[in-house]
Amino acid sequence: MDAILLRNLVEIESQPSPGEPSRPPTAPQKAYQRTYSYQGQEEPSNARRPSLPRDDSYVSGGVATPGTEDVLLDPDLERSRPASPALEVDAVEVVPSVWDPYMNRFRLLAVCLSNFSNALSDSAAGALIPYMEKHYDIGYAVVSLIFVGQALGFVFAAFVLDSLRAKLGRAKLIGLGQLGMACAYIPLVAAAPFGVVIAAFFFVGFGIAVNVAMGNIFCGSLQNSTFLLGMLHGSYGIGGTAGPLIATALVTVAHTAWSNYYTLTLGMCVVTMALAAWAFWRFEREQSPAVREREAMPDNSAFLGMFAAVKLRIVLLGSTFIFTYQGAEVSISGWVISFLINSRGGAPSSVGYVSAGFWAGITLGRFFLTAPAQRIGEKAFVYGLVVGAIAFQLLVWFVPNVVGDAVAVSIVGLLLGPIYPCAVAVFMRGLSHRDTLSGMGAITAFGSLGGAVWPFVTGLLAQAVGTWVLHPIVIGLFVVMLLCWYGIPTDSKKKQ
Repeated sequence: MDAILLRNLVEIESQPSPGEPSRPPTAPQKAYQRTYSYQGQEEPSNARRPSLPRDDSYVSGGVATPGTEDVLLDPDLERSRPASPALEVDAVEVVPSVWDPYMNRFRLLAVCLSNFSNALSDSAAGALIPYMEKHYDIGYAVVSLIFVGQALGFVFAAFVLDSLRAKLGRAKLIGLGQLGMACAYIPLVAAAPFGVVIAAFFFVGFGIAVNVAMGNIFCGSLQNSTFLLGMLHGSYGIGGTAGPLIATALVTVAHTAWSNYYTLTLGMCVVTMALAAWAFWRFEREQSPAVREREAMPDNSAFLGMFAAVKLRIVLLGSTFIFTYQGAEVSISGWVISFLINSRGGAPSSVGYVSAGFWAGITLGRFFLTAPAQRIGEKAFVYGLVVGAIAFQLLVWFVPNVVGDAVAVSIVGLLLGPIYPCAVAVFMRGLSHRDTLSGMGAITAFGSLGGAVWPFVTGLLAQAVGTWVLHPIVIGLFVVMLLCWYGIPTDSKKKQ
């Protein structure tokens, strides 16, 4: 009996209504259940049907019930429903991942290699400064001018970054930054006059600022951003570890000139420039129209966007926080070797590797402590890291032992490692989509500026009173970090 009823039902449904023109079947957008009489006859066409709810529930016998498997298409109701798929798609923005779109995996590789190259340049300066002083016959104050040149490059990048990104796109902007760095390394390889070397570091600073800003924004906009930011800055830690080792080995073991080290950084710039340009070439085309419209900016809004972003509380405090963090990080890397040579009597051939231990600690911290920070909560985790860094920096200052100081410096690096990726994750959650690019550009630029200003100030004071001044400066920067971190608003929202 059931088979007969089913066959009658199919025959009735397959017959067109009298006078109705036939039309090809179309795929349904959504199906709703209908009610039929037990005799297999369709309910009268003029019968009043219960109104449908606005959500995705279905109607059965006048009662809204969840969707079932046995649903049939009602063409009349489908024709009466307004077409709104486009509105529904635009209302939800899908957060991309490192695997989707497909090219994102190569983009992550490109920004990580760029950050690795940045660290090769930044970390080697501390190991090469004593040899640059001998080559040019200058003191601490004069050799610190390389940090001033780099700082000016960071400041310039802070004001033009958003405008260049809007005009050139990510691929050409990253390529421009890498090209500037490659051109800057040529006079360094040639050991040009010191005035030219200072000017070369201006372009090095500009390129590093571009790389760091684009890398932070790209990784921070993906799913699982804290972990990916840890990978990005962990790559910086790997380069920071390798840089002093390679530079010290070239000068003390291979007995080559200090300038030959920058042949390595020049080659890395060429490789990363080609990879980044290829990986990001179609980046803007893959973005949704809403994202492209949001990131577009007028030609005259570069300075206005920069100053508007700095007025935000989280950007102002975040910029100060990263400014002091990178100032402490690069000051330790740049001047701890000079401190161990002059204040502890260490041999340059052996203490040159202490800077590598510091960067090794940063690398391990970023790879292995970033994930626990995400689970525990970045806000509380950073407090403990900074307090621990203060304690071990005091040990470096007051324990007169080269081996003990080297171990303590490595632990300071381990504790400092996760701070940057954790802070960037907090900043990006606290910024709106509209302010993300300009806000993170300002924070990144000020951070890079701190990595140039504070080593220069340390060098000036070291010339006047001695290299021990490194420690009170760094500890003071750590205290400022704690105060800024306390003032940053806690925002646990996540962009979905």
